[in-house]
Amino acid sequence: MRVISGEFRSRFLKPVPGDKTRPTTDKVKESIFNMIGPYFESGSFLDLFAGSGNVGIEAVSRGMHHATLVDKQYAAIKTIKENVAVTKKQDNFSIIKSDANLALNKLSQEGRTFDIIFLDPPYKNQKMIDHANIIKNLSLLNSNGILICETDNSVHLEDNISGYKLINQKNYGLTVVTIYKFLG
Repeated sequence: MRVISGEFRSRFLKPVPGDKTRPTTDKVKESIFNMIGPYFESGSFLDLFAGSGNVGIEAVSRGMHHATLVDKQYAAIKTIKENVAVTKKQDNFSIIKSDANLALNKLSQEGRTFDIIFLDPPYKNQKMIDHANIIKNLSLLNSNGILICETDNSVHLEDNISGYKLINQKNYGLTVVTIYKFLG
């Protein structure tokens, strides 16, 4: 696993030890950024199920000003901290050890908003529509913000979720990436 492009290009990142996380592959990660960017002049990024932190690190490498990386596992948080240290730009990251719903509420209470939110929960526990509704109801996405959902190919997401419009969807074998624009 590596940073594909931008300021931190070619830096290697560690995976989370064990089998409790499933990292986004370099192929899927590159495709996601080609669909939404591929580069940015600023912005804020939230990865709600960050695992190793590789997607958020890629976002900052490509020009996002800040990435908030959330995971509830101790091993994931430890790995995220090690991977963020590789960038030597720790101030561009916030790392939160928390359940996804608790983190969303905390971020809302702090008045935080994001330009892009990435959802890639464990495949057996995918509640994308629920999370999309919570994000909308808590006003966590900026106007015209982007919601990216990574699922396995057995999950079918609606073309249009209340408050969002489907702008792209790609199938990569076992993985499907669905991208929505926030209409708020």
